[in-house]
Amino acid sequence: MISYFGDYANLCFEAFGDRVKHWITFSDPRAHAQAWHSYNSTWRGKQRGLVGISLNCDWGEPVDMSSHKDIEAAERYLQFCLGWFANPIYAGDYPQVMKDRIGKKSAEQGLDMSRLPVFSLQEKSYIKGTSDFLGLGHFTTRYITERKYPSRQGPSYQNDRDLVELVDPNWPDPGSKWLYSVPWGFRRLLHFAQTQYGNPPIYVTENGASQILHCMQLCDEWRIQYLKGYINEMLKEPLLSHMQMVTEIVVPTVCTLCVLISAVLLMLLLRSQS
Repeated sequence: MISYFGDYANLCFEAFGDRVKHWITFSDPRAHAQAWHSYNSTWRGKQRGLVGISLNCDWGEPVDMSSHKDIEAAERYLQFCLGWFANPIYAGDYPQVMKDRIGKKSAEQGLDMSRLPVFSLQEKSYIKGTSDFLGLGHFTTRYITERKYPSRQGPSYQNDRDLVELVDPNWPDPGSKWLYSVPWGFRRLLHFAQTQYGNPPIYVTENGASQILHCMQLCDEWRIQYLKGYINEMLKEPLLSHMQMVTEIVVPTVCTLCVLISAVLLMLLLRSQS
């Protein structure tokens, strides 16, 4: 299937590359790296485009910020969601917590090897760095806590994570069971992606709200409020980055200049008095 997808991607690059300058290989992926390498080696020089991927993830917030177990559970939630595919692209391998958890669960199930595939050194090198930008889909947030009871399921994605997802009953709810409006989670997810993967260019590829209410005329107030909230939170993240830059670079530079100017003025003052 990887080679088939590579053939398909090359056909698209050849047919549309003179006009298309931003490519997303997958929305929820697999054979991504080969398509990126094909573009990079054959088409990028003459078409001057970019190739990225689109990954979907909700934000996971610890139920209790003072609980180390809840913080770890929220980290697992994000690594099993976004990190599952982003970490190989940006770091060359699956997140360590996935390797540890699934390896342990596989051993408990009597398996000789982990259910999570193992990358060879060649595969790690081939996959790492294969994204010119990160496409990010996001819709809602969950509170996360550690699961304190044994699972009755067999081997599964849910069982491997060992966590419980909760929602705040005060969160606005449009009627879809899975979707709640939690704009602040969007900013936290963007910040997580920036810091986790080396501040890549991020394009928001999916966001929006369904609405179950049936209307005879346009009734879109819920969606307007949802998008307004999420866009406002998205706009805050670059501001926070600039504030961090001011704190780390501008403030020390200004302080140093003030010290130097004060020293020069003091020298001039002493010279004039003498």
